[in-house]
Amino acid sequence: MEQELLNLQNEARGNLNQLTEAGQLEEFRIRYLGRKGLFSTIMRELSAASPEERPRLGQLANSVRAEIEQLFDEKKTTLDNSSSRAQGANAIDLSLPGRYPERGRLHPVTQIMTEVCSIFEALGFSVAEGPDVEHDHYNFEALNIPAHHPARDMHDTFYVSESILLRTHTSPMQARIMESKQPPLRVIAPGKVYRCDSDITHTPMFHQVEGFLVDTKVSFADLKGILTVFTQKMFGEELALRFRPSFFPFTEPSAEVDIACVICGGKGCRVCKQTGWLEILGAGMIDPEVFKMVGYDPEIYSGFAFGLGIERIAMLKYGINDIRLYYENDLRFLSQF
Repeated sequence: MEQELLNLQNEARGNLNQLTEAGQLEEFRIRYLGRKGLFSTIMRELSAASPEERPRLGQLANSVRAEIEQLFDEKKTTLDNSSSRAQGANAIDLSLPGRYPERGRLHPVTQIMTEVCSIFEALGFSVAEGPDVEHDHYNFEALNIPAHHPARDMHDTFYVSESILLRTHTSPMQARIMESKQPPLRVIAPGKVYRCDSDITHTPMFHQVEGFLVDTKVSFADLKGILTVFTQKMFGEELALRFRPSFFPFTEPSAEVDIACVICGGKGCRVCKQTGWLEILGAGMIDPEVFKMVGYDPEIYSGFAFGLGIERIAMLKYGINDIRLYYENDLRFLSQF
């Protein structure tokens, strides 16, 4: 029996040293120290020992049990401390404020596109969208830009085939709508356009809004009034506006529209090249030749058209100096809008 106690002591020591998780301690306690455990089984055999050996074996049994319990308590403390440290590293601090998912937001180009469309819708214009892949006829021919016209060189066109291309402006919608509907018309056509160009003020893909109005007795004064309202709504009530003579094949007369520099207030700075003015769009009265191509009588109908670049408007409104920032997907930039 003495040897059984010593063997139990050694076995318990070895098994206890191998425990690595707090959950294993309960199994150990039941196996060695439980009411039906190995130590209790040996103690029941003590009654069969001789009266002379019983005191010595009882003392040895108490010593073995005490050592096993002490080692068990020490191991339990060690494993509990390790578990607490591990849990503490990943514990949830209920006193901290909650973490909210980041809210998405519209791209600055989308924001300006929406604002531009809203202003013109308030002025009675309807919104129309058309294909990005366009036919040469609508992109050029129907807008008084025949194959030999030098204005085609200004567009740096992406051609899909001889007569199919990526539209270089949203003006084809002017021809498409006039071809299918009769005046009066008051329409804006927002969308993507494509040109072979890339630098700090140009990208191969950008956004435009084409607008046109067709009715009887439409004058340049109507065009000026509409664009004055638009620029003041977009940039501020006190913003000055001017029209400079220009040329576009599908409008006559044509004009470039400038606003007082939003950076210096018209006093002259590096951004406006000391002129005090910034160009924002092109416009003009629709050329009679365009009316003839869609079956309108230019003796009865007149109208105006204008086109503006959304990225350009956003750059002026937000003070952005590089158009490529819109498309680099840098959240540090985009999250400012």
